[in-house]
Amino acid sequence: MKNIQLLSGIALIALAFTSCKDEKQEKAQKTIDSYVAYVDSVKNVKADDLKADWKAVDAEYDKKAQEADLALADIKDNSGATEKVNKSKVKYEEFKKEMTTVVAPPPLPAPSPKQQLRNALFGEGKIGNDMSFAWVNAQNIHSVYQQFVHTVENNKDKYSREDWDEIKLMYEALDSRKNTVEKEGLTSKDNRKIAGLKLKFAPMYTINRMKAKSEENAEAKK
Repeated sequence: MKNIQLLSGIALIALAFTSCKDEKQEKAQKTIDSYVAYVDSVKNVKADDLKADWKAVDAEYDKKAQEADLALADIKDNSGATEKVNKSKVKYEEFKKEMTTVVAPPPLPAPSPKQQLRNALFGEGKIGNDMSFAWVNAQNIHSVYQQFVHTVENNKDKYSREDWDEIKLMYEALDSRKNTVEKEGLTSKDNRKIAGLKLKFAPMYTINRMKAKSEENAEAKK
């Protein structure tokens, strides 16, 4: 009788273990099915309709994808489930590429020729329509003059008469800022270096602007 009870007990433990194992696999399968269904449901929504909530949709996908990957370990023969998960991953990545285009901010308009010139002379976005030189100080003003004069020197044969007029306007504005910076700790050494750059710029401006104006007049006569 005791042997029968012992065997019955072992059988019940084995049955419970099997039941628990089956339950775990069933739960894992449901997790994978939920992941696959989520991907399919997302793909069936128009991209424009998802635009506003895309971050939340993508975050939910990441969560479900992680859960599905973990669930695969709980399925004994998971080759079929793995294939389903991988197919859904490919589907989603393709869709995500489409969505990246949809949610991307519109490209910024190209800067005007005048702004492109200012960017070259001072650095990207340093000088805008407000023409503020507040960022120029005693520590960086020498390097600002260096970039300005060297940029003009390297491109002097490409500038139009209008470009030279803009260059003169920017040069005078920088000079005005220098008058302020001199009272804020500009060193004698930097001041001398700036003076040398100014001596280089003055004749370069005069000669090349005259040349650009002559070419402009000659072109107008044709």
